[in-house]
Formats: sequence, structure tokens, C-alpha cells
Amino acid sequence: MDGFSSGHPYIGVAGGPSILQDIAVDPGDGPLGPGPATERYNLGFIGAGAAGWAFSNGVQVDVLGAYEYNSLNNLVKVPVPGYQTGHQESYGGFLEALYAFKLPEFGIPITAFSPYLGVGTGALWTHQTSPEFLSNGDEHHIGGTSGANFAYEGIAGVAVPIAAVPGLALTADYRLVGVHNPGDLNSVFYNKVDNAIVKGGIGLQKDVFVHVITVGLAYAFGVAAPPPPEPATMPPAPAPMPARSYLVFFDWDSAALSARAAEVVAEAAQNSTRVQTTRIDVDGYADTSHAGSEKRGTAYNLRLSMKRAFMVQRELVRDGVPGGAIETHGFGDTKLLVATGPDSREPQNRRVEIVLH
Repeated sequence: MDGFSSGHPYIGVAGGPSILQDIAVDPGDGPLGPGPATERYNLGFIGAGAAGWAFSNGVQVDVLGAYEYNSLNNLVKVPVPGYQTGHQESYGGFLEALYAFKLPEFGIPITAFSPYLGVGTGALWTHQTSPEFLSNGDEHHIGGTSGANFAYEGIAGVAVPIAAVPGLALTADYRLVGVHNPGDLNSVFYNKVDNAIVKGGIGLQKDVFVHVITVGLAYAFGVAAPPPPEPATMPPAPAPMPARSYLVFFDWDSAALSARAAEVVAEAAQNSTRVQTTRIDVDGYADTSHAGSEKRGTAYNLRLSMKRAFMVQRELVRDGVPGGAIETHGFGDTKLLVATGPDSREPQNRRVEIVLH
């Protein structure tokens, strides 16, 4: 998607459900008695906001702030039955690195969405307030805040551009968030029979994990709207002037740029700054070789023409052309420069045409 792979700053917000895995607590010889206990939580929620930069190669770097809340379900594996209420909160931030995949570059002619993967590291604070009421009348209050604690995450998601607003996209992703060594919590135990209060600490397990699913919106700044389509009743546009059209040729069954091809692309990039250019079309083509083969037919030639077009687009961006000004197309083995029959190798048909409008 244009705004998140062509060199733009962006912001985003997201929210959704969170599943906090059971947390083992180790009371030791404290108020709960020897042996471990386990805190169980209800389905919670998370809210997050991010700001970052998307580079032209698909890499994205951002800073994300998040808040997560889960209410306590119960405390189990304790000597005396009872029930526990309360909640746990986590809040902090992450530095994230993500990669957005351009599916046409992998031979998949889909532009309706862009999948992405990422990782992040940061710091989270953990706060808990969880009173426990035992059947014998005793009360146990666990609470406190620990942090900042080292946190990490893995991310997998998809972004869907909203055509009505250039630069705006709907996002949906899954995140596995881990908090390492969240630390100890305070413990205050009231013994009703002895009318005594015992204070101490309760340790949490070394790594706490949260499963998060979020849906949100992201907006990339500076993304230009695509030109409106020409009405069907209008006559076809005249052929471009020779000075504004450049041909880049390729070897058979290849999308690699030769040294001469790179020179032609560089010349087109330089001339795009010397004339009043509003749009640059990069159109890829293939010859008809293997057109009758089941392995390499028209669909294969279409993917090959798209790869050639994206290769030229990358070179134009490296030569200083803004990525948002370039439109790429693949026409396969149609619109031949030299008319041939099927399954014919013709060097002039293996080309990409750069047109400066």
C-alpha cells in the first residue's frame, strides 16, 4: 500500500481484546502457606497508539504506547477455598520494527491489502489490586506496582487501504507480548481467628504472556490521491512524445537490470525533474515465449512483466524519483512492440516502458 511503503510519516491507533495467561505466584512460607498458587484472569482489553516512519523498501519503524486491563477471575491451588476479585493493569511503550509485503513484487497480483510482520522491545509497568476473601473469614490483599520491566512482542497483521481517503488504512493484527521478571507484589494477610495481620511479599513467575488481537486505523501523511479515471466517452489519450518515453529491455526470462538498462532508467529519472511531470507510468511487458506451455503460459508472463516493472520502479526511486509519483502496470505478453506468433522469443517485446506525463 502506497502510504506505508513509499517514505512517509504515519500515526495509528488500535484496540481490542487481550487474553492474559494464568500467572503463577509463589507465596513460599508467607500468608498463603507453602507451595505455588495461580491467578486466573477474565478476557480483558488493550488500547494503543503509535507514530513512526515508513521507508520506501517496506520497512517501518515506530514507537508504540499501550495500556492493558484484565479483571481477576480467581486464585486457585490455595489451602483454604474462597474467592478473589480485583484486576491487573500493564502500561508502557515499545520500539517496533515491521516489514510490509508488496504482494505484486512476489508475483502475486494483489494490491487490496498488505500483510506485515514485526517485532518490538520496550518496558511495561505492572499494577495489581486483588483482594482475596477466604471461607474461614480470613482476608488476603495482594497489590502494588512493579516496573519498569523488560517487555517484548511478536506481530503479524494485515493493512487494508481505504481508497476514499489517500493514506488511510484499516489494520488488524495479532501480538504475543511477554513481560520478563515482573517482580514482587505486596501482601497483607488478616487472620480472623488470631486477629493478626501479616505483611510480606509474593513473587510472580519470571515471564508473563499476553495474547492480543487489535483492530485500528493508520494514516500516512503526504500521500497523493490517484488521478481520476478518464470518462469512457473520451477519446484515447495521444501517444506520448518520443522525448518523454523510455524503453528498458531485459534478457529472456529475466527481471534483472543490465548496465545499459540502469543508464536508461537514470536518464528518465533526471529528465523527470526537468519537465513538468505529474505522473510516471512504468509498464512491463513480456514476449510470447512459452505461451503455449502449461508451466509458463500467459499467467507466468503477466507475473514476469510485473516483476520487471517493479524492478524499474525501485531503480527510479533509488535515482531520486518520489515513489508516490510512480504507477506500475504489467501487461504480460499483450501489446507487443514487434508482432510475433505464440512461443516466440523477441528481445524488443521483453521490455519496460517509462512514460513521463
